Amino acid sequence: MGILSSLYTGISGIQGQGEALSIYGDNIANANTVGFKTSRPEFQDIVAKSLKGAMGGNQIGRGTRLAAVNPVFSQGSITQTESATDLAITGDGFFVIDGAEGRSYTRNGSFHFNKDGKLINADGYRVQGFQSDENGKVTSKMGDISVDRTVIDAKRTSKVDLFMNLDVRAEKNLKFDPEKPEQTCHFATGATVYDSAGTAHVVTLYFNRTDDGVWEYKAMAKGDEVVGGENGKMVEQAAGKLVFDVDGRLKEQIVDKSSFQFNKGALPDQKIEFDFGQDKSKGGMGLSVTQYGTNSEAYKTLQDGYTAGTLSGLTFNDDGVLAAVYSNGQNLNLAQISMGKFENPEGLFKVGGNRFRESRLSGQATIGAPLAGGRGSVASKALESSTTDIASEFINLMTSQRNFQANSRVVSTADEMMQEVLNLKRG
Repeated sequence: MGILSSLYTGISGIQGQGEALSIYGDNIANANTVGFKTSRPEFQDIVAKSLKGAMGGNQIGRGTRLAAVNPVFSQGSITQTESATDLAITGDGFFVIDGAEGRSYTRNGSFHFNKDGKLINADGYRVQGFQSDENGKVTSKMGDISVDRTVIDAKRTSKVDLFMNLDVRAEKNLKFDPEKPEQTCHFATGATVYDSAGTAHVVTLYFNRTDDGVWEYKAMAKGDEVVGGENGKMVEQAAGKLVFDVDGRLKEQIVDKSSFQFNKGALPDQKIEFDFGQDKSKGGMGLSVTQYGTNSEAYKTLQDGYTAGTLSGLTFNDDGVLAAVYSNGQNLNLAQISMGKFENPEGLFKVGGNRFRESRLSGQATIGAPLAGGRGSVASKALESSTTDIASEFINLMTSQRNFQANSRVVSTADEMMQEVLNLKRG
């Protein structure tokens, strides 16, 4: 009987709108959930009867059913925070986390470090990333992101880069006297270096023009800081020559001596290379040190040593690299955030706690670094807000409510018609 089937048609609509109400309510409930993605119901009609069979047309529907609940992976707005371990993804991708239930994925970047120095989320799941080696170079090895280098060892200086100009107009007849270095040199500049114990020393380089296009340099340290030295005197530790072409560019660098004998626990015979720029262009003319007709002047000095330091801060960059900042001014990369990317993120399986798991529909995750392979960037001191639009969800609620009421009218009308059929007997 058509009247009886219409009851089931109305009930299907009531059930469908009830499910939709639950979905919209869940969206509203998670309006402040970090990284939450709203879902939407998708309905399909039900065909129960065809009056002409395979000929087509003349088909009677039997209501609706909830065919799918698909999350909408649109970009949430980025909110700034004060925590350096808060991370937000702009673009595609998910953070990779690991815990008791295995690997899962999330857009919620509200992380912090636990007592063991591991980066975790609110549920204790460990954030995964690419590990770095001893020199801070990020490798392809994945593992828990952790801070286990709270102290960085001292590193002795092995190379000093100098950027300067030596005045070509300097007289050639000035003889250098190591007893009076300041008064018997054309130019002097200092550089801070570190011995094997991490102790800082100021090394002074003295330059003298000895011939056309030829300069000699002496690197000297304070007498009380080197083996066999006397307090108040400078002791030569390195020496060499610089040869320039007629255009004032460095043509050749000759090292005559380089052996620093620092005392007070430092290892002996410390080799320090003074790079004046000859090797910068790999066989070409160096430009770090020049010989032009302007006053001798040092522009910049760089060296690769440092003293020991303790951890003073942590920071993430846009590549998702976690860098440790130490009290000696050094930065060391500890790890890089790994990100998973799916061909069909709508097919991921929700497991609660802002986490997703792989499913047959989503496919397997392709894990890589931020800003690679179509993955988004990572912003530090930021969180991705929920994509819930309260106004839109309220409109959806009202629409669902009206549809629910309309379907209930179908049921009540069919009930009244059934009552009329029952009253035929009484008549």
